[in-house]
Amino acid sequence: DMWIETQGRKLYAYTGGREFDASLPTVVFVHGAQHDHSVWILQTRYFAHHGRSVLAIDLPGHGRSEGPLDTSIEAMADTVLAALSSAGVERAAIVGHSMGSLIALECAARAPGRVDRIAMLGVAFPMKVSEALLEAAENDEPRAMDMINRWSHSGINFRPGAPAPGFSVYWQNRRLMARQAPGTLLTDFRACDRYERGLEAAAAVRCPVLLVLGKRDMMTPPR
Repeated sequence: DMWIETQGRKLYAYTGGREFDASLPTVVFVHGAQHDHSVWILQTRYFAHHGRSVLAIDLPGHGRSEGPLDTSIEAMADTVLAALSSAGVERAAIVGHSMGSLIALECAARAPGRVDRIAMLGVAFPMKVSEALLEAAENDEPRAMDMINRWSHSGINFRPGAPAPGFSVYWQNRRLMARQAPGTLLTDFRACDRYERGLEAAAAVRCPVLLVLGKRDMMTPPR
């Protein structure tokens, strides 16, 4: 575990079970909306035990990190880059999921000399959010989280998110989302919905890019 003080806030980062060493090649993991570092537990541990240093950052106001929340993808990217500076990291690979993929893209565009490569999982641009989901996130968060999980995992099994007995992606993700502070979901969704620099940022990227898209992903399909 590691705490990073930057921009007047204290941010938490998971280091994959190894002490962070800024002299090693660094991989930074950035979670999506209403999530935190814990979505990257297996990936971070693998890289941390195979010659890399890792930082799975809780964005401001998420997980264990102090707020206030950042309200735009651009601000979140600035936070990630500032956190790298505070941690003594000169260059890094950045891996992002969903909202985090937009942050990784923005980081690569803003600081090409500091980003070796990016991986974007479950990415889409524009990353628009339906009015119905925004309304639910604002007025009835539990309903919004149910909508997200039922839709996201409806293609896995006739019982959403339950590919095997005793295993439910639906309820595991539902519990993770419920851990975040009230208002986080709406702020994150608005940031994704309002992000307009995707094509401009993509044109500015000079590092290798990996896109990871799921054939049955209901939220960000490959098309």
